[in-house]
Amino acid sequence: MVNAVATGQEDAAAVAAGQGLPSRPVTERPARSVSGLRMLVLGIVLVLAGVALAVLAGHQGHDGAVALTTLAILVFIASAFVLGGLTPVVPGRARVVQLFGRYRGTIRDAGLQWVNPFTKRIVVSTRIRNQESAQAKVNDADGNPIEIAAVVVWQVQDTASAIYSVDDFTEFVTVQTETAVRHIASRYPYDNRGADKLSLRDNAEEITQKLSAELADRVRPAGVHIIESRLTRLSYAAEIAQAMLRQQAASAVVGARQRIVEGAVGMVKLALERLQEEGVVELDEERKAAMVSNLLVVLCSEQATQQVVNTGSLYQ
Repeated sequence: MVNAVATGQEDAAAVAAGQGLPSRPVTERPARSVSGLRMLVLGIVLVLAGVALAVLAGHQGHDGAVALTTLAILVFIASAFVLGGLTPVVPGRARVVQLFGRYRGTIRDAGLQWVNPFTKRIVVSTRIRNQESAQAKVNDADGNPIEIAAVVVWQVQDTASAIYSVDDFTEFVTVQTETAVRHIASRYPYDNRGADKLSLRDNAEEITQKLSAELADRVRPAGVHIIESRLTRLSYAAEIAQAMLRQQAASAVVGARQRIVEGAVGMVKLALERLQEEGVVELDEERKAAMVSNLLVVLCSEQATQQVVNTGSLYQ
């Protein structure tokens, strides 16, 4: 009794550790097949032979008719066996061959092929597909609600894994695409706001590369290869869109005014240096300050300034 309890505990521990799971997943390998044209010709010949034997049996006596009829039946069975193994393979569609529940290989060569007629031949599309995720509403890294969607270009690379590792590989890709898009959107902010960090809007190429890499890891058990992924929609949610637009507009105004001030300071500095170098006029510190103030007002003003001509001296 003690040994039985110990054995049960060891089995439970092995299952918990993952030792009870299959160590070798089913992977794609070529299936055994022969040219279907030769087998088609053989099947037609057997059918004709069976018909000829049946006709010949009608012109024989009782014993001869029984023998010929039995032979004709056997020939018809053989022809059905030969013709039943014919498998047309269309370009872009593979056939997964399964015999009595066991995987026997995959046929990728296009054309008429022949395999064991007792096998089940499952059609798997190997064409390139587009998968567009549903528009998701998720909070970005800053906690702002955003709306995001992506399109993924993928292709079945391992037909055995696509059939035997998951229930429905198309639905699996759909769910994993939405999961990856949500995870990427929650890891990065929508806008970096001048900071030196990745953002969804300003670093689209880097974000899509990370999305492709994460999605490739997620769908690898299903034998799917991710060719490309792109964000098709990225915007703030409707409830904060207006506030964020005002914030972006204010940031743009601040940035523009900063550039204007930087340019104005450079122009004033250049004017003072040129006046001093060429000796046009000598200014004391007070007049330099007044000149700088006037130039900055003229250069930084949003409205046109009125020119005033000084007809007196410099100090009036």
